[in-house]
Amino acid sequence: MCGISGEIRFDGRATDLEAVERMTRALAPRGPDGHGTWAHGPVALGHRRLAIIDVSPRGAQPMADEELGCTIAFNGCIYNHRELRRELEGVGYRFRSTSDTEVILKAHHRWGDDAPEHLSGMFAYALHWTASGRTLLVRDRQGIKPLYLTDDGDRLRFASTLPALLAGGGVRTDVDPVGLHHYLTFHSIVPAPHTVLADVRKLPPATMLSIEPDGRQEERTWWRATYGPDPDRAEWTERDWQDAIADALRVAVRRRLVADVPVGVLLSGGLDSSLIVALLAEEADAVPSTFSIGFDPVGGRAGDEYRWSDLVAREFGTDHHRLHVPSAEVAPALPGAVAAMSEPMASHDVVAFGLLSHVVAQHVKVVQSGQGADEVFAGYHWFADLASCPPDATADAYLDAFRDRPHDELSSLVPADLVPTRDVSAELVRRHVDDPGGLAPGAGALDRALRFEIEAMMPDDPVKRVDNMTMAWALEARVPFLDPDLVALAARCPAELKLADGGKGILKDIGRKVLPAEVVDRPKGYFPVPGLVQLDDSVVARLREVLGDPAARRRGLLRPEAVDRLLAAPNAELTPTGGNVLWPLALLEWWFQVHVDR
Repeated sequence: MCGISGEIRFDGRATDLEAVERMTRALAPRGPDGHGTWAHGPVALGHRRLAIIDVSPRGAQPMADEELGCTIAFNGCIYNHRELRRELEGVGYRFRSTSDTEVILKAHHRWGDDAPEHLSGMFAYALHWTASGRTLLVRDRQGIKPLYLTDDGDRLRFASTLPALLAGGGVRTDVDPVGLHHYLTFHSIVPAPHTVLADVRKLPPATMLSIEPDGRQEERTWWRATYGPDPDRAEWTERDWQDAIADALRVAVRRRLVADVPVGVLLSGGLDSSLIVALLAEEADAVPSTFSIGFDPVGGRAGDEYRWSDLVAREFGTDHHRLHVPSAEVAPALPGAVAAMSEPMASHDVVAFGLLSHVVAQHVKVVQSGQGADEVFAGYHWFADLASCPPDATADAYLDAFRDRPHDELSSLVPADLVPTRDVSAELVRRHVDDPGGLAPGAGALDRALRFEIEAMMPDDPVKRVDNMTMAWALEARVPFLDPDLVALAARCPAELKLADGGKGILKDIGRKVLPAEVVDRPKGYFPVPGLVQLDDSVVARLREVLGDPAARRRGLLRPEAVDRLLAAPNAELTPTGGNVLWPLALLEWWFQVHVDR
């Protein structure tokens, strides 16, 4: 787990190694254990290292293999690197380290562009071939590891975070109207390839971008799960599905124990993280460390789930750690959270993950976390409405459930010249759910919606939150519910088994076999972050400063009359999905001030 950066020039000029070094320095929080740069002709690579596998200097990056003629800068972890190493050694490859990085180099020499299909893990990497001058940029199947790009025609730069790209200089910071439309429509989610900046894009999940020396580029999707009924499993009983998914989850948890350092768990007390603890307790040689966070109660709602996380910790004898954050400490934590955001993210979980990660990183360097289970196994309540929806009505049903505001209301918040003339967010949903690729015959509306969630929305919502906030403290987070084999199996699981029991029914059935009943049968948990549910005075005061800053007025990102109205009654306006209207708007401007204006 690390941070990568680089530059590829097409204009015959030497690479700007100083720019690459600036980008690499900006990634220092992601990799405090080492750094390096490499340059050859028109290509330069940078790397910051968080040493997890082969912590010796032999695992340092960028890593060059002079015998094979290739060099790599890699962020992530390959869980099956030992098995691949044995396979590659069996056909004559020699290794000088025990790192997973070197395995990727040999795999590409052995299998060419098909190499990513052999990799089990989370990854984003740049691989350059010296002889041909060709460079590959590759992102993992679920988009767990990020990769940002900017291309002005003369050169392409890339980095693990958007602020690192900005640190390199030369990036226009004009707002992308399409990215802004998505941000305002999908409660701050901006699916790839867009960002809120017109000059920066994201490599989509499961994508390989090949770049030739003359600047020619070709992008292809190298993996996709199939959603809908599986004729080969048509005779499976409910028990067959339970056993298969339990086995796949057990393998996913076991894979994510691969490390040369201890692995802990972020334990919320909910079903998903509790299942990970239960399965990890079966696999781990040592008692795992677990970590929970809680806040003061808000408006009569509990601010923690200690009752259940403590129960699970006692049941499995974990080394448990609680972090309790008083209400007075939330507002002071916001600047740090904004500083850690690669893109503006309005979810309350961002602040909680940032605070928790700071503490957890003092104990372990790797954790497993339960993100993705709700998207993979239809855990949200509104998925049930899609079960009886005709497939050709999927997009409208999804938008009714998920959209913050319709297209014609956006111009009341931002200037008209920043609002596309078309409803580009609705078009994105319709284009994706109507795409026949990856849909089995008989796939229903739920299958289409889950595919959209997992392929387009999830990488830029819970996945990005976890990556940004953990890596800000050099903590590697692994997400077993997004194991590709588990995702592919769940994609074929009958809708009724996923939707049973209020959602995630099949996971609950599995949980009842290994967890205390109170944990499985409790209501779905969500504890509020105080100060952000109902914006308290200290948070509002900070937002007034942000929105009143001269930079905000010069930028003109938000309509002054909308800002005045919202600040006059900060908690009066909510979106149809229940979110505060002021918070994501102010956060957007705050992010620009921290990352663009610095």
